[in-house]
Amino acid sequence: MVDYTSTPPRKPGVPVWVWIAGGLALLLCCCLGLGGALYYYLHPGAAEPVAVAPTGTWQQQLAGIDGVRNYLADGPLSQDHAQGGVAYPQQPPIGGQHNGTWQNCSGAVYDEPIASERAVHSLEHGAVWITYRPGIADDEVRALAAKVSGRDYLMLSPFTGQDAPISLQAWGYQLKVESADDPRIDFFVNAARQNAGPEIGAPCSGGTRQTGELPPAGTAA
Repeated sequence: MVDYTSTPPRKPGVPVWVWIAGGLALLLCCCLGLGGALYYYLHPGAAEPVAVAPTGTWQQQLAGIDGVRNYLADGPLSQDHAQGGVAYPQQPPIGGQHNGTWQNCSGAVYDEPIASERAVHSLEHGAVWITYRPGIADDEVRALAAKVSGRDYLMLSPFTGQDAPISLQAWGYQLKVESADDPRIDFFVNAARQNAGPEIGAPCSGGTRQTGELPPAGTAA
């Protein structure tokens, strides 16, 4: 016969250490979730690993590239020819007075610095001039050369004293980057090449391949 008046046996209680462990696990999950949210907020670029090329006209494309400086916003640039050296306000220069002979820009890769005055003439013809600071890693230079070699209206050369490892120049526009694998290089080239120069259709072949600076102003070029 069952005794319904007796007290049933008590179930064993949950050990205290189980409660502590569970609480710590919950706290850890909360911390990880909060940390991930903060990282996403402070580093939004991490959620966008694939760069998207800007669209629109070539001017709109250049305007859509982060870091591009549009010097034409300050006014037109001189297209006059000059003898000897020219003191440019930008280094490397992006336009202005230039030598009467342009630098060959038919996919030319120069191992030595070239005259800015001749490079600027090439920019006038619609070329993009990519420069790099001497001393950057060889693989960076090779990567840049691969982008330029054999492609008309492009040229590559070292430029002593520039403040960024790599700089891109078109007539009136400039972009400075840290690495040859920066996708903005291709965006800039695709937008500005054969578009930015005021003398569209002028040749890039037939120019000089001479390297080195021009003599001071007032002397023969």
